[in-house]
Amino acid sequence: MVNFLLMITAELENLTNLQPQGGCDDPNFTYYFKLKCGNCGEVTQKETCVSLNETVPLPKGKGTTNLVQKCKFCGREGIVLMIPGRGRPLTLKTSESEKYAPLMVFDCRGIEPVDFAFGDGWKVESTKGTKFDCFDLSGGEYADYDENGGFPITVSNLRATFVVVK
Repeated sequence: MVNFLLMITAELENLTNLQPQGGCDDPNFTYYFKLKCGNCGEVTQKETCVSLNETVPLPKGKGTTNLVQKCKFCGREGIVLMIPGRGRPLTLKTSESEKYAPLMVFDCRGIEPVDFAFGDGWKVESTKGTKFDCFDLSGGEYADYDENGGFPITVSNLRATFVVVK
């Protein structure tokens, strides 16, 4: 079992607290990424999606997990179990220091996550406190105008990485 921590960063202009709509442990937020087989190294062609509120029975034994997927190349099964509680929003301070914010931990067996794809269901707030909800980052950026603050806001240069953690 290997735990992979999804870390994100972006350039935030007049914004802070970038995170999934319901917070970092939002059970309805869907994570999209490709998977690499731990046996043959094959990477999936399409993104796979997982969320906390979707579980499936483990192939062997008792319990559930968030994903069971068979490699199309070698036929080996892999599982992904999401472990909430370690994520936090990407703040303006973290963004300006070019650091990454942790989002979610994935306990992976037989597969490993690669190439996280930003999608729909994000929220952020302006430095003046205006909230912007349910927007889509699949295009790689977000731009709007904060009427209360009287300035433009942008999310750009989105980046994500998976880091092995204990």
